[in-house]
Amino acid sequence: MLAPEQFFGFLLAALLLTASPGPDNLMVLGLGMSKGRKQGMVFGLGCALGCLSHTFLAVIGVSAIIAASPTAFTALRIGGGLYLVWLGIGALRSQGGQAASKTSAPQSLRSLFMKGLFANAINPKVVLFFLSLLPQFVIAAHGNVPGQMLALGVTFTVQAAILFGLLGYFAGAVGAWLERKPGAGKWLDRLAGTVFIALGAKLILSR
Repeated sequence: MLAPEQFFGFLLAALLLTASPGPDNLMVLGLGMSKGRKQGMVFGLGCALGCLSHTFLAVIGVSAIIAASPTAFTALRIGGGLYLVWLGIGALRSQGGQAASKTSAPQSLRSLFMKGLFANAINPKVVLFFLSLLPQFVIAAHGNVPGQMLALGVTFTVQAAILFGLLGYFAGAVGAWLERKPGAGKWLDRLAGTVFIALGAKLILSR
């Protein structure tokens, strides 16, 4: 359903954005370091699967807007682009994220999974992000726009699950590396910020 260049272009952006320091992956890292590999991986899986809810919202919402009003879709496109640029500027100004949380309260694996799932699913910032990101990787000439967006959303979810799983599994080693290289998070943020701004500009200028 997705062209090779469309799929790999989106996958590269998704991998970079998922790897950049943020609340989800820092929490996965913290849980993996303090509670163990299994706990970090389960929480990360919940966070990743929460992205599916945003995918469906984006598919339904954007498809409805396209069908109802080209003007409304243009407004969504420009607004989404400005939002991505704003996120990019924030990432460029970031100091590399906050230290990974190491809570001591015991939690079951099911509780950790549900916590990650719902924390991601009800986050309005992630909703806006998906509404901004997915449409610009859709190739309208290929038809079936909802199907393309669904495939992109599933791609994002799968790569997030893999990355978060690896992060939870190797949390101890990753945490030690970050302690030795405190500037690494800042450079990841700068790289991600540049990508955010580029994607936002592309979305604003596209027709």
